[in-house]
Amino acid sequence: MTGGVVDVGKPREGDVPLSGSERTPRSGFRAVGPADPNEPVRVVIKLAPKQELPDPATLGALPPRERPSLESLERHEQEYGARQADVDAVTAFAKDRGLEVEDADVASRMVVLTGTVQSMSEAFGVSMQRYQADGGEESYRGREGHLHVPRELEPVITAVTGLDDRRQVRALSATATQPSITYRPDQLAGIYGFPSAGNGSGQCIGLLEFAGGYQQSDIDAYFSQLAIKQPTVTAVSVGGHKNSPGSEADGEVTLDIDVAGAAAPGAQIAVYFSTFTSAGWVEAITKAIHDATNRPSVLSISWGWVEFESAGTLAWTPQVMDEVDTMFKEAANLGITVIVAAGDDGAEDNINDGKPHVNYPASSPYVLSCGGTTLVAENGQRQSEVVWGYGARSDGPGHGSTGGGISEHFPIPSWQTGASVGVPKSAGTGFAGRGMPDVAADADARTGYWMLLGGQMQPNGGTSAAAPLWAALIARINQQLAATGANQRVGYFNPLLYSTLGQSSAFHDITEGSNDTHGNLGAYSAKAGWDACTGWGAPNGTQLATALAGQS
Repeated sequence: MTGGVVDVGKPREGDVPLSGSERTPRSGFRAVGPADPNEPVRVVIKLAPKQELPDPATLGALPPRERPSLESLERHEQEYGARQADVDAVTAFAKDRGLEVEDADVASRMVVLTGTVQSMSEAFGVSMQRYQADGGEESYRGREGHLHVPRELEPVITAVTGLDDRRQVRALSATATQPSITYRPDQLAGIYGFPSAGNGSGQCIGLLEFAGGYQQSDIDAYFSQLAIKQPTVTAVSVGGHKNSPGSEADGEVTLDIDVAGAAAPGAQIAVYFSTFTSAGWVEAITKAIHDATNRPSVLSISWGWVEFESAGTLAWTPQVMDEVDTMFKEAANLGITVIVAAGDDGAEDNINDGKPHVNYPASSPYVLSCGGTTLVAENGQRQSEVVWGYGARSDGPGHGSTGGGISEHFPIPSWQTGASVGVPKSAGTGFAGRGMPDVAADADARTGYWMLLGGQMQPNGGTSAAAPLWAALIARINQQLAATGANQRVGYFNPLLYSTLGQSSAFHDITEGSNDTHGNLGAYSAKAGWDACTGWGAPNGTQLATALAGQS
């Protein structure tokens, strides 16, 4: 340290590298100097659970009626929260190194620390720099290499986020300039045969948002114009980040609320506002899963980022991806269905390097990954439905396409290995990874959704619209399950989807089209059964509800 500027953060004697915490510069960015030593930093730390979380695949292979009674949030936290001794050790480490402890929660395994760039650099033995885009103004605070912690804490800490504040996710909505068909979300619920017996009453749909906000006047006007019962919408602040309309991200937030609310108007909607950094992501999903006030039964996520930002450069560190996946595993064990948009930039996922890529968190094996279609319906009836993408009712590349493909990080799960599924290896590396998406719904903005933004009704689309539509369907099915008196929800049902449901009348199989947006990857195309464009297809909601309720 010279002249009051931190240029090197050296580990203390006895400190060791924290496994999985390594960072490399974002592709296309370069270090331009040390970060301001007085800049405030907020760090979110996750700790190991008391005991290993159960594998939800066994329960997920059973219809909800055959599963044991749903475990309560409180009991889950008692069994799988952090050890008090581990929390105490981390807080003692923080105080010893001059950091403030904002929060230390055993139940959610989370400790939040605050300090300055200088104090954080010294505490974790790392140098923080400013990185700027080559030829651009975008910049971020970042670091290179591993973080360092005392040897006894290395097996205790599973993730440290917040030192690096690079953009971690982006919205996945698609705006149409010349839509040919536009649907109301409640019309799509009818076209897809959502069960008419319920409207989502008694359920909470959680929406995770990482920028922007909504105007209450827009929400009021939208449901008034549609003459639909207006759902209760609650904004939940995460890490001090509140509903803050006034940016281009407002369209994503508003679209999520409009779609979920119009397709399940009886449901409560909790909107969790955080930032697009890794720390914001970790804290948001933690808060949503452990929300004892709103208790969402389904989460919808319309944001994502490629597993690999570019060749050899991780956008997500392995540590953060694995920790987020542990939280999705928690959600699965708690009976929370997590639905994630698969992406809107085809099999290349907007990287344009001639290789296939997939979006995270849609590639997680513990979420329901949602792809997109181009839907034509008349008088409430499906006429045709194909892959949203190049070669399917498209006049060429440039109009968006559903994400899909094979993960390069997560191995293929057991429930996807059957020959009847036919998940291929990655067209880029040959890796036998988790195939995505699992399901699909209308996403092409040219056959898209009506939303209301800035006082004006306008068309929109993307897999970020398909995801909250699916969330509304799950909420309505959960309402039906609750009406039977069973303490159960749809929850995590991927294993059941791949063993029986996907090949049943609960889905409309999509067999035409491709998400090879530039036609140069050789992957992926629609086929009968599961494919890496639309999964098992679009829902036949009533049939799916009947199957999940265990009725003939």
